[in-house]
Amino acid sequence: MKLSLSRLFNALSFTALIFVPLVHSVAPKAEVSERGMVASRSAWASQVGAEILDQGGNAIDAAVAVGFALAVTYPSAGNLAGGGFMVIHLNDGTVITNDHREKAPGAATKDMFLDASGEVVKGLSTKSHLAVGVPGSVAGLLSVLERYGTMDRKQVIQPAIDLAANGILLDRDLAEAFARRQKDFAPYEASRAVFSKDGELYEIGDRWVQSDLAQTLIRIRDGGRDGFYKGRTADLLVAEMQSGNGLITHQDLEDYEPRWREAIRGTYKGYEIISMPPPSSGGILLVQMLNMLEDYDLGDMGFGSSEAIHLMIEAERRAYADRAQHLGDADFYSVPVTQLTSKAYAKKRFADFNPSKASLSENIESGKVPYESLETTHASIMDGMGNAVSYTTTLNLSYGTKIVARGTGMLLNNEMDDFSAKENAPNFYGLIGRRANSIEPGKRMLSSMTPTIVRKDGKPILVTGSPGGSTIITTTMQVILNVIEHKMSLSDAVSSPRFHHQWLPTRVMHERFAFSPDTRRSLQSRGHNELVPLPPRYALGDANSVMQGEKGIEGMADPRNAGAAVGAALVAPLVESQAATK
Repeated sequence: MKLSLSRLFNALSFTALIFVPLVHSVAPKAEVSERGMVASRSAWASQVGAEILDQGGNAIDAAVAVGFALAVTYPSAGNLAGGGFMVIHLNDGTVITNDHREKAPGAATKDMFLDASGEVVKGLSTKSHLAVGVPGSVAGLLSVLERYGTMDRKQVIQPAIDLAANGILLDRDLAEAFARRQKDFAPYEASRAVFSKDGELYEIGDRWVQSDLAQTLIRIRDGGRDGFYKGRTADLLVAEMQSGNGLITHQDLEDYEPRWREAIRGTYKGYEIISMPPPSSGGILLVQMLNMLEDYDLGDMGFGSSEAIHLMIEAERRAYADRAQHLGDADFYSVPVTQLTSKAYAKKRFADFNPSKASLSENIESGKVPYESLETTHASIMDGMGNAVSYTTTLNLSYGTKIVARGTGMLLNNEMDDFSAKENAPNFYGLIGRRANSIEPGKRMLSSMTPTIVRKDGKPILVTGSPGGSTIITTTMQVILNVIEHKMSLSDAVSSPRFHHQWLPTRVMHERFAFSPDTRRSLQSRGHNELVPLPPRYALGDANSVMQGEKGIEGMADPRNAGAAVGAALVAPLVESQAATK
């Protein structure tokens, strides 16, 4: 592969190389292309996806290529040994979702993270081999490509192989991230080998080569699913598990299957909301909150007004209380999807809303309904043929367990923390869970990932989603409301400051400038007493989004981070295969 850096820099306006302030007085402009658009956290991955579109691939081909590229170029969340969700809209109107969430190993037990006294053992569900769920990303991406793609495995995986084998020049974003994590990588020889130069820090501009990861990708390219879940890669994964008393076996790997699921659907003021079903909590909570808000004119209240913010906080408070009680893997637990997403339930749930006073979280329990889950990354893709993909993938926390499986180049996830280790005990994100999300063998852990497509008159107009653990759902909702209620451009909708509330803890987190002094005082007068500003350089979400605009398909990488939106036919090819990497 020949890396034409000058082409990349010109195309992406140095987006990947400079620090971008968290909040802009004037939002950066969105990219525009009539032929298709990719927005992701990695400039390299977005470029790979755009080139797939240029070569005649559809949005599904591009999304799969982006997924494999992110495993190389954005290792804190992009992955092969993690999992994710994909919401797909086809140009014939078909809507479907692919669930490739990780699963609990067959030997997992309900109390595996508790000590003899029944208390949660700190760090066991996040920093150990026991924390690793059975990976789903490879099976999911390949199943999506096989069913709805137009290209073969070699075409979509080769760019990632080339990037891993020949290396990328490290930008400030990656070099500084590696430096911050050295203490976490230090206990693991294979992790040190990947993220340092014989113990020395990588610097900006260094070429970062991942030979083991390239070989793992080659085995997937050549062997498909069996190139990961069987053979040498599977042997290396199981050996790593055994070295640290992990639970994943060859049988766990062979048994893993992604699930095709019906999307969560809702409506909001003439727009159709299409999102992810359980084991994601995102789609249900998103639709539920929008249902609670639909009878109010947020646009008339004004963006950033205390009236609108108070209303949204109270909807969030009730929805997250329901999450704790009712949400889990629907293959193991009867999730009342129809009831939770109905407008009648939302009206009943919001009946005690007081426009002048905050509710007390301790007085808000889950609603009573009859019965019939901080590091992730999101990519949005739309092609010129009317196909759209919203794709969110994760290792859970940043760099997962921080453990690289020896010989594979792959970081291992710590998704087992997304289960409820103990009823009413908060996980890393402070989220409360109960029986619906308890640990069971083969069960998928609850997630907050919310890949979403918004349609108008049957056509996709907005593709969005975000990382951020429990804040994913509220970030996604705010981008949607910014577009629909506040009539913002995509640039403003993504760039505008955000806030978050999740029932417990009772605080309301917010970005700088999200609340004006007057708004802050007004919220406090209503009883919102825990308004917690984020520390400098911290932000809520990374909502890389794509929208159909008047002049074409617009793409916006969230300016909070060093991502990029790249349109088809906007740039010259970046990735060229070489025989040496085949």
